[in-house]
Formats: sequence, C-alpha cells, structure tokens
Amino acid sequence: MSVDAIFSMFGGGAMGGLVKTGTAVLTVLLVIPALLKLFIITVDEGWAAIRTRNGKPIIRRARLGKPGTPGVGEVVVLTPGSHGAFPLFYWYKLIDVRCRATDLPARQLTGASGHQHLVHASFEWRPLASGRDLRVFELDVVNVTERAANIISASLRDVIRSLEGAELPHNDALGAQVLAACNEKVIAACGVEVVNVMITGDALTDGYLLSQALRASDSAPQAIAALHALN
Repeated sequence: MSVDAIFSMFGGGAMGGLVKTGTAVLTVLLVIPALLKLFIITVDEGWAAIRTRNGKPIIRRARLGKPGTPGVGEVVVLTPGSHGAFPLFYWYKLIDVRCRATDLPARQLTGASGHQHLVHASFEWRPLASGRDLRVFELDVVNVTERAANIISASLRDVIRSLEGAELPHNDALGAQVLAACNEKVIAACGVEVVNVMITGDALTDGYLLSQALRASDSAPQAIAALHALN
C-alpha cells in the first residue's frame, strides 16, 4: 500500500467516519454506564435500601383528606433489584438484612425446683425489610442488639423458672420455647426477627458440678437435721 493511500484513509469522509465510530464506542463504553450508575441503583440480595432526602430518611405522611392512609409513618424501602434514582433529590442508604448472631452473657438462672443453671445462649437475628420495621431498626432503636438481648434474656429467665429438675431440656425444645415467648416483642421493639435461640446449657466443668453437688448435699434433709442438732 502506498503512502498516498494511507493518507487518503485519514482524509475527508474517512476521517469523519473514524471520529464518529470512536465517539460511538466511547459513548457505549463510558457515557452510558456512567449515566446508568448515576440514575439507577442496584440493591443486591441480602440488602435493602432506605430512600433519603438531604441525608434524612423519607417517611410516608398522611395525605390531606385521606385519613388512615396505608404505610403512614413508614420509610420508603427498596428491595433487591434495580431502581430508578434521582441524585439531585433522593439518595439511598443500603442496609444489610442478612442473618447475624449475637452471644448472650452467661447467667445463673434458677429453675422451679431451686436448681441453679449456669446458662450460655446466643441468638440469630435479621432486620425485616419492611417500611415500619426498618424505620424502627434505623431510627427508633439506639442499640438493636443490646435491646433485643435484654428481651430475649428476660424470656429465657421466665422459661427456665418454670422448669422442674436439675437438667435443662434439649436445645431444640428450650430454644423454641424462648423464641415463641420473645419473637413478637423483639419485632415490635427492634424491627428485627429472631431466627433462632440456641441454648448450650450448664457449664459442665468439674468445678461447677462439684459446687452443685455440695449445694445439693447441704440442702438434703440429713444435713439440715444435723445443723438443727448443733443449734
């Protein structure tokens, strides 16, 4: 190919065609994705988004002349998927709604027969992706895990107080009782769902078992009679 042929390719209409082609390629590769990223928000699985204005969550208000409007007092929630966004007016705060676990501190709890159980427990929970629940979770509860843990601990104490004997029931049975006793209250107070309550039972160490055996022997009728005889 001669030099004149090469220069002719970059002259006149050929050069214009190359410029147009290059501009179209740049538009497809750079401009369109940038616009999509600017005006479309994608919420992944396991997440939700709260629509905000000027950094504050948007809360649905009652419309004039329409008392009892559904959703009043809720935040605007985006579920997983792609949603239109208007950056000049609205922003979105992503919230992780996947399941997570929290340990409860070990506690000495007394059963109905007076036996003390050193109970270790944990619970699994997740935020509920609804307007009312995410508003409670994000706006109304200062420390979700602490508040939920207090409710679950109180329910655990009440359940164990009703149990007879020196042994705790199987984890499935005891955890289900505690879950049934506290789940609705945790949802109302914290906006989260308790998925599972796991009870690991007594701390079966030699020292703990020995102390329990000594306490049981001290409360036996023979031991009490001997103490009365000394007095």
